[in-house]
Amino acid sequence: MSPPGSVLDRRGRPLGTLRLSVTDRCNLRCTYCMPEREYVWLPREDLLNFEELEQLTGHFLAAGARRVRLTGGEPLLRRDLPDLVARLARLPGLEDLALTTNGVLLAPLAAELRASGLRRITVSLDTLDRANFERMTRRDELPRVLEGIAAARAAGLPLKLDTVLVRGANEGEIAGLLDFARAAGAELRFIEYMDVGGATRWDAGQVFSRREVLQALAELDGAAPQPLARADATAPAERFRRAGGQEFGVIASTTEPFCAACDRSRVTADGQWLLCLYAGGGTDLRAPLREGRGRAWFLETLERVWNARMDQGAVERLRLRADRGPLLQIGELMAEPHREMHTRGG
Repeated sequence: MSPPGSVLDRRGRPLGTLRLSVTDRCNLRCTYCMPEREYVWLPREDLLNFEELEQLTGHFLAAGARRVRLTGGEPLLRRDLPDLVARLARLPGLEDLALTTNGVLLAPLAAELRASGLRRITVSLDTLDRANFERMTRRDELPRVLEGIAAARAAGLPLKLDTVLVRGANEGEIAGLLDFARAAGAELRFIEYMDVGGATRWDAGQVFSRREVLQALAELDGAAPQPLARADATAPAERFRRAGGQEFGVIASTTEPFCAACDRSRVTADGQWLLCLYAGGGTDLRAPLREGRGRAWFLETLERVWNARMDQGAVERLRLRADRGPLLQIGELMAEPHREMHTRGG
């Protein structure tokens, strides 16, 4: 058995970061993620309870993982989530515990999450225009999101904001979003629109690329943003500094994938372990948990599966023709809901 931190896949990437989904449900219907009218949800009895999530996370930490990010769906829909945060925060070997949320339910929970041991939070914010927010999410919830961001800052939670750029929807808000992030004491990351999971309406022409973001800011500032050295080689965002000193990130998953350094794997809310956001299938960890398998079995399984990992889904998609369509069609997603982005914790 390899010591913690040395479990590598076939491309030399460590088992470093666990993205742990706690629900497949979401209270928004973002057009780039959940554009359809109806969805197939995971049976509630299949969802891992807090004791199971704690136990499974402990196995991953024993196998070498050091960072955990809670995701969904929308993780704050999971009742009593601060209790789970407290359970995970005290696990040995954990170096970072973060959460990604759309922010709608954040305001009343921010201080409790911080007190429970949450170390960082990322809030999705694609627009500052209320009408545009409703167009993009099909919910009129921008005021509550902004309240959540303010509450996170007041609670002392280190804060990042994520913006998915979709051409024709919000690429004109780059400057305004950066100004807001500066005022909020947050670092903003622009994310390219990905053709993965439930993005059934994805079109290559809607991708506003890393190159275009940098060009837009060069024209705005009169000087090109300067690239910054990566403090963490496995981080998905390439970071830059604007002429005025503001730092921001770009996650170019579509046009310049970071697969070569990806140390992430995902566990869905019902215990399916996925080695890549684009993976066609995964390893069922729920059944062994409920059968009472011990730590030794999980360590052997996690190491064996990770050692065989070759996944680089975004790179493989980039190799296809330039006018490629969505990864999946609605019929495929209805038949296999684990392929949905909101199920596997994008």
